[in-house]
Amino acid sequence: MTDHTHHSGGHGGPGRAAPNESAKVTRMITWASVLVALVLMVSKLSVYIQSGSVSLLASFADSGLDLVASITAFFAVRYAAEPADEEHRFGHGKAESFASLFQALLVAISAALVAREAVERLLHPAPIHQTNLALAVMVVSIVLTLGLVWLQGIALRRSGSLAVAGDQAHYKADLLANLSVIVGISLASFGGWPMADALIGLGIALWLVYTAWQVAKGGLDQMMDRELPQEDRAQIRKTAMEVEGVYSIHELRTRASGVYVHMQFHLDLDPDITLAAAHTIVVEVERRLLETWPAADILIHPDPKGKAEPHGIGHFRRKENQT
Repeated sequence: MTDHTHHSGGHGGPGRAAPNESAKVTRMITWASVLVALVLMVSKLSVYIQSGSVSLLASFADSGLDLVASITAFFAVRYAAEPADEEHRFGHGKAESFASLFQALLVAISAALVAREAVERLLHPAPIHQTNLALAVMVVSIVLTLGLVWLQGIALRRSGSLAVAGDQAHYKADLLANLSVIVGISLASFGGWPMADALIGLGIALWLVYTAWQVAKGGLDQMMDRELPQEDRAQIRKTAMEVEGVYSIHELRTRASGVYVHMQFHLDLDPDITLAAAHTIVVEVERRLLETWPAADILIHPDPKGKAEPHGIGHFRRKENQT
């Protein structure tokens, strides 16, 4: 029997939207991300110039890199959503992986610059000016960031976009950083502890390093074709086995690529049925999988149960049999 290959879009997770809707959602949220980052960067820079707060400088640096990262995500999700072409038959989803790695690099650079400034301020303390203005801009920053993170959460549930996930990781870190800045400025200005501002800035730098690693790890997992989570793989098996005529499923391999997921596996079917009957079963398995992964790229190979000769590269087959 021959392979029955079916192509459509989508990310590896239940409840995700179809490709066109996913692309629309990610485009809208990256626009919002760029606008919020721009507003926060300009406002923080203006107040830093007046206040001299190193923790506010750290927050400004983070927002500046958020802007660059958001612009990167803005273009990455658009390119990743482009349909497959002759040169990229699996689509362009991994553009989001490259974007997330670039975002991680920017965050790491930001952490280094902020840490340097914080150490300098610890060695040479300086008073903070315009304290009330500095606190006000941080409160506004928290409100805008909370709204954006909420919208990003909605977009992630609909699309599963890695670029949006990386962007949301930045802004979640920003929430903690912004609260820390408020504490640092307050302690330095009202608590009689002038070093608090620099210490908070140093703490934000360390948090940024952790954030950079988390963002990079997601991108590296996709670039290395890491399998989908075990619960997703178990759901794929369960869905296939619920179709009448399927005896077993084996050689399951999965990988994510941006908002898309690719899955392939073999089905054991009755060796005496016709090719047309086998095709009907394969199509039904695909239909049910698409109900959960509405835009998956699925490759199903039907095998005659008990009569199929070993085929394929054993290197990959052995890995599957261990799971």
